Amino acid sequence: MADQVTKKQEEKNRQNEIFAEFKEEELFARVPLDSMSAEKITAPRYSYWQSVFRVFFHKKINIIILAILAIVVLMAYVYPVVVHYDPFLNLLNSEAKHLGPKAAMELFGKSIHYILGTGGSGESTFDAIWYGSRISISLAFICALINMVIGVLIGAVWGFSKKVDMIMTQVYNIIGNLPSILLIAVLVMLIGAGFWSMVFALTITGWLSVAYFIRTQVVIIRDREYNLASKCLGTSTIKIALRNILPFMTSVIVTLAATEIPSYISMEVFLAYIGLGLSDKSLGVIISEAQSAMVTPGWELEFWSPVAITAIIAVVLYVAGQNLGDASDPRTHV
Repeated sequence: MADQVTKKQEEKNRQNEIFAEFKEEELFARVPLDSMSAEKITAPRYSYWQSVFRVFFHKKINIIILAILAIVVLMAYVYPVVVHYDPFLNLLNSEAKHLGPKAAMELFGKSIHYILGTGGSGESTFDAIWYGSRISISLAFICALINMVIGVLIGAVWGFSKKVDMIMTQVYNIIGNLPSILLIAVLVMLIGAGFWSMVFALTITGWLSVAYFIRTQVVIIRDREYNLASKCLGTSTIKIALRNILPFMTSVIVTLAATEIPSYISMEVFLAYIGLGLSDKSLGVIISEAQSAMVTPGWELEFWSPVAITAIIAVVLYVAGQNLGDASDPRTHV
């Protein structure tokens, strides 16, 4: 009962906000008896992106998520630069390896660098995690950006043009049936495990699944009246796809991007875990190197702390993207 009262109060407040946008003369003004004035409709001023952010920030959980995301990004990109992280600083010091937080602070003094102890090379686990986070997050964002741009553009044309559909469907049937992990693993072994090599391996066919998803969405709306009218007027297929169809699918694209970014972080961690990770010390490489610490008494934090940070990054990016995708749907702006 209390929930119903709260919902009614929220709906009443929202209506008051809408009517507050009108000036008094717009609501209570005499309209001359002419045909033009009779056709005039008074409606609230509407801005798409303003409405998106209004709906998005209306939920307090989104503000909390963005705050966590901002902290993660700052720690990943600013902290390693400020502290000048050196993973081999204590390499020759045998007493500095595999220490818990208490032992590390007794050896090096009380410092934020050693609140998670040290790793197998005597490096600060706390510093290593944020250094690795920068690499993993950068990899995920670059791969997602490349795959989304290529996949969305090709998918829009693929779904609207029946000639392109015939060709791309056969390409998808061939490549889509290949195990993606196997293909990525072979490419990494052939061209190396560098950062840009990994980007190439993850994007060479990664855009295809995005394109197929967009193609399916386009097929649903391509034969609507306004698209048929544009086609009859001689508008090109590419222009119809870019101007009539893609803007209609903004919420779908944002939601898809929300799943792409965390998936590449997970993929990088998995590849490193099976021995095909980056040459740089990313989150995946840190977790892979700390496998033995998972079952060694006193070393557990060395393994579980990067796992926890990876999970937090993936969940925060996913939830923020999903909620932004929901807010991008014009049906939620009423």
